[in-house]
Amino acid sequence: MNRFSQRAAGSLVLVVLLLSGYGSAMAKDATLTNIIVTNTRDDLLVYLSVDGAFTKKMEDAVKNGVPTSFSFFVKLYRTRSLWLDKEMADLTITHTIKYNSLKKEYAVSRSWDSNSPVVLQSFDAATKLMTEIDSLKVIPLELLEKGKRYQIQAKAKL
Repeated sequence: MNRFSQRAAGSLVLVVLLLSGYGSAMAKDATLTNIIVTNTRDDLLVYLSVDGAFTKKMEDAVKNGVPTSFSFFVKLYRTRSLWLDKEMADLTITHTIKYNSLKKEYAVSRSWDSNSPVVLQSFDAATKLMTEIDSLKVIPLELLEKGKRYQIQAKAKL
């Protein structure tokens, strides 16, 4: 198989993987926004948020005590021109919101956050926590090679 055929096959597989299940599981107008990739002295970090995540139906379900979860998928690849890209990190993050109608408070658990669960009185504050990832450690910088090219992918399932 020549180089062009390999790239075409790899691109087709990537598109199929990204589109499979994409429309059916997400809120109709939900989009990933404010995606920032940065680093500290030791780690590669990602920040992101989801706009339009909570539909009226989801909001009603949460306020009726139904626990609701969002999953975030973050992958890091080292891109290579003659070979398939090498997967460097594959993270699955889960956020869950639960409403306690007796105490009138929302508990938001975030699988990557050591301060979870966070208890809040306001639905707006709880939804903000549900739809944001702040300073998620993707990979230690020592595992990355200077001068190489990398690609990060993020997806949310609501």
